[in-house]
Amino acid sequence: AREKIRAVGGEHRCSGRVEVWLHGSWGTVCDDSWDRQDAQVACRQLGCGPVLSALGEAAFGEGTGPLWLEQVECQGTEPSLQDCWARPGDSGVCRHK
Repeated sequence: AREKIRAVGGEHRCSGRVEVWLHGSWGTVCDDSWDRQDAQVACRQLGCGPVLSALGEAAFGEGTGPLWLEQVECQGTEPSLQDCWARPGDSGVCRHK
């Protein structure tokens, strides 16, 4: 089953901080290595068309809750973020800003 994702804090459903539903709760994705390829996959998974930008530095506000994914590395062609390589978000390397 595909985990759900959402964009929050933006002006519409296709803009905002990417969050993923894992282990029964919404959590965040570390933006330290977030780039256009990662955003392209998130936009595709959300049904939002091509990526316009990939913002970091907590551009849509500080995340809350668990940090589920770190160092997401997508090629840009994957159908969902879950098909990309990522480190589980419990390493302690990334923190909410």
